[in-house]
Amino acid sequence: MSQQQQNIRQVEGLLRQNPKKDEKILPKEKETNVLITSALPYCNNVPHLGTRNRRTLYVCGTDEYGTATETQALKENISPKALCDKYHQLHSETYEWFEIGICQDIYLHLSKNGMLEKQLKDQTFCEGCQRFLADRLVEGTCPNCGYEDARGDQCDKCSRTLDPLDLISPRCQRDPTHSVVPRQSSHMYVKLNVIQPRLEEWIKTTWKTGKWSPNVIINSDGEIIDARLKGGLRPSPVTRDLIWGVPVPVTGNAIEDEEMKDKVLYVWFDAPIGYPSITANYTDQWRQWWFNPRDVKLYQFMEFLNYEGGKFSKSRNRGVFGPAARETGLSPSVWRYYLLSTRPETSDSMFSWNEFITVNNSVLLNNFGNFVNRAIKFVATKYDSKIPDGGDQPGELTSENDTDSAFINEINTLLRTYIEAMDAVKLRLGLQIVMSISARGNLYLQQSGLGNALFVEDPKRCAQVVSRAINLIYALSTIVYPFMPSTSEAILSQLNAPSRTVPGALSNDILPGHVIGTPAHLFKKIDEKQADIWRIKFGGTSEVTSGVSEPVKANSSKKKVAATTVKVSKAAEDSQKSEAALITEAQIKVQGDMVRALKEKKKRQELVDANELTTALAELLRLKAVLKEQEKN
Repeated sequence: MSQQQQNIRQVEGLLRQNPKKDEKILPKEKETNVLITSALPYCNNVPHLGTRNRRTLYVCGTDEYGTATETQALKENISPKALCDKYHQLHSETYEWFEIGICQDIYLHLSKNGMLEKQLKDQTFCEGCQRFLADRLVEGTCPNCGYEDARGDQCDKCSRTLDPLDLISPRCQRDPTHSVVPRQSSHMYVKLNVIQPRLEEWIKTTWKTGKWSPNVIINSDGEIIDARLKGGLRPSPVTRDLIWGVPVPVTGNAIEDEEMKDKVLYVWFDAPIGYPSITANYTDQWRQWWFNPRDVKLYQFMEFLNYEGGKFSKSRNRGVFGPAARETGLSPSVWRYYLLSTRPETSDSMFSWNEFITVNNSVLLNNFGNFVNRAIKFVATKYDSKIPDGGDQPGELTSENDTDSAFINEINTLLRTYIEAMDAVKLRLGLQIVMSISARGNLYLQQSGLGNALFVEDPKRCAQVVSRAINLIYALSTIVYPFMPSTSEAILSQLNAPSRTVPGALSNDILPGHVIGTPAHLFKKIDEKQADIWRIKFGGTSEVTSGVSEPVKANSSKKKVAATTVKVSKAAEDSQKSEAALITEAQIKVQGDMVRALKEKKKRQELVDANELTTALAELLRLKAVLKEQEKN
């Protein structure tokens, strides 16, 4: 990227700031600081300043302890540590897990404060292996639906949560010929029943202040609906009879310490503590992030994505996982877009190959990619890669032109809604707004008649349209960054422009004379036939569907076939629709989400402008009417 050929508006706050190498990001008082966590699949903690120059820390790590690791290690006939060495190239000292100090300290505080109690319980014991078996090391027949390969913690067929002692004809997963019997073992339990009143009060308060989405714990009316809370919490175990995990610390109680000597902390006790632990590994001032609610916003991501009518299953090789996704030869941006657009926010969602391909071809290729490529390519071929002078002054755009007034106002409204959605962690809505903005850009080029005729007959207007389209693309480069960073970088490379912050309004920031880079397609079309190929490849070794009997299973299969047929037909239908219809569909989807978001706010008794909701509904109806006319033609 040649800075000598750049002509970018110089104003404070326009360009994105990046931390210096080895700089530790810490929260600043009286500023918005953001702490983000997610499930523990990776080993990194990445500091950055976000797309709005806010001090932001993303915390994640590897969930190495627990039954899943030990189970896989037994399958491969290696130790749990050797398994982790195999799958993660970590420094040797990492295995003196940095989490140990904090989770053991919390255990000791619980013990000191009288929040732990010892219970003697029956556990599954393998007489052949001469060891206690963790939940997932026991298999048998589900007492609820009769599925013969249910695990000791859950049945994959009916999704019922189980205790290994509930299984009919339990067997050792490592060697099914071994006899599995109940045997008593002592474990420590945390007294959840004691803290239930405080916990319920915290949930109800935080539901409001944190603007939670409705979930399995609390509904949209603020009513606690979790069955465990309604039935009364019971003491929950925090230790396990495993060989792999954080050792139970010595408390000073000689009898208990002797009984807990060869036990480890339960993974669901130490894993949630992993987030502050990982932050502590990043900086010794980690408390500034975790004990600073006034200046730090905490975002935690969870819920599940299901696969083609069932569940992803690593143990059964069902679903497409990280390494396999690379084998498809598709851009990471395509995967990121689809997974983020279907991400579970208030409930679980479903992965579908047909939908995956349709989304790529209709949304990414025909909408987003088409707009970016069309405008940049026009500059390259008609203006010798130099941005023409469209007559706009540097800074926020205004226009007396009726067409452009509507265009600019709509873009500004969408940008404001994008910022609100992202602040409220409505990531799907934020991503849909990105696509709606690109769809509006496509519509702008169509309405303006950008082409050779406009270039020849009205060069002044043509230059204005091109300049505004390029600056809209510059805005798109940053609002798409959280979702598809490599696509953002590709756009910036083609624009020959530095990364920027999220604008509150459409502005003229890439100025006349600026030389762009080389235009290139951001996405490529996927053949619809690939859906069947990938479905077979990633179908897994054994199909497990939700249900309670074989007739239901057969009926579910028929429904799946019917649903697949509908989706294939839909994909074929979409490929024959006009570009204008596809753009309008994208706008309808976004507008519908905006209306639903406003209604949800109203239902939660949050302040909602009545005119805003009425206007949003009217716009949704208008777009649907436009689409109806487009489909007639």
